[in-house]
Parts: sequence; structure tokens; C-alpha cells
Amino acid sequence: MKMQNNFLCALTLFISASFGMLHAQDNNVNTEFGVKGGFNMSNLYGSGEDVNDNNVLYGFNAGVYATLPISDFVAIQPEVLFTTKGAELEYDNVLSPGTGNAKFKLNYIEVPLLVRVNITKNFNVHAGGYASYLVSSKVTGSGDIDFDQNIDTDDLNKFDAGIAAGVGVDFDPISIGLRYNYGLTTVGKERTDAGITYTVPDAKNSNLTLYLSYKLN
Repeated sequence: MKMQNNFLCALTLFISASFGMLHAQDNNVNTEFGVKGGFNMSNLYGSGEDVNDNNVLYGFNAGVYATLPISDFVAIQPEVLFTTKGAELEYDNVLSPGTGNAKFKLNYIEVPLLVRVNITKNFNVHAGGYASYLVSSKVTGSGDIDFDQNIDTDDLNKFDAGIAAGVGVDFDPISIGLRYNYGLTTVGKERTDAGITYTVPDAKNSNLTLYLSYKLN
């Protein structure tokens, strides 16, 4: 199973369950300001490769959001979040004996900009893009050899951007939702050494999040 396929399955189940809880009401969207946070399942994918569920890294996101109506049922939703991304990898090094797992952790300040459409008063779909700035990174390992090492962010691409889409269910003042972010920017920075050009890591971010938000106004 691939992470994108799992997202589609989860999205279908989420929509089905959500419609079972909705009431027949108008779908007007209102101005909102609030806080939100969630549970992340992150991974990295390479060029021409699918995301492998075995390398999922668990993390979180937290921040603030606003919902700004542009019509009765359509709104622009900007957000500012602190979010974790990266991947986890099991290793078995035959050259230097040892087995265990290593976690490649990336911490970003992320700004999604989404178009939100209220299908009903309680149920919405949203899609758009995001831009992120890398604030810290590290690699940790456990197993036969334990290690914890910070990575200089200058060795990585500090900016990340991609597309995002998801669904949300509103139980005023609380909302829950599911969103998938698909990175379009390579995490590693291209460099040249001894006439050879390479990028490490030559991969992009993939992130599925289950979130909870609370309206403050």
C-alpha cells in the first residue's frame, strides 16, 4: 500500500462518517479566527518513486488560522503553523555491524493558503498550496548504536512548497479535519563536489495530518 492510496481511503471513510453526523442546514461560511493542532504522519519520496508507508515518521503541527469569506459559501483560509516532517528508516549495516532505526526530522514554519468551500454548514472541502521555512533539523538513531545529531540547515533547502487538500467537519466552536500535503521542492540542496553534482537527500516531503481546531470569535 502506498501513502497516497491510504489517504484516499481515509478521506473516503472520513467523508462517509461525516455526512452521517451532519444536519440539513444552510452552508454560509462566516469569518473565523482560531487555533489548531494535529497529528502528523510524514514521509519522503524520491523522483519517480511512491511514498513507502514503512518509513512513516510521526509528529505534530500547531498554530493559528483565519477564515475570510469571499462569498456565501467560499472563503480564503490562511494559516501559520509549526509542523514536523521527515521520515524513519530501518538500517542493517553489514560494513559497520549494527541494526536499528534512524529518524530524519525536519521542523518547519509553514503557511498554507487554502480555498475553503462549505458543502453544508458543517462540512467543508479545502485545497490550495503551502510554503514552509526550515527552522531546524536533526537525525536520531536507536538500536545497536544510539545517536542524536543536529543537521546544519544551510546543508538543506530552507524553503519548501507544495499543494494541499483536505476535508473538515465543524461542530461550532470545534472542528476536525484530515489534510494531505504533497511537497514539490527537494529537501536536499544541490551541490557540486569534485566535478560531480548531487542532491542529498534527493527527496520531497509528504505529509498526512489529522487536525483539531477551536474558533476563538
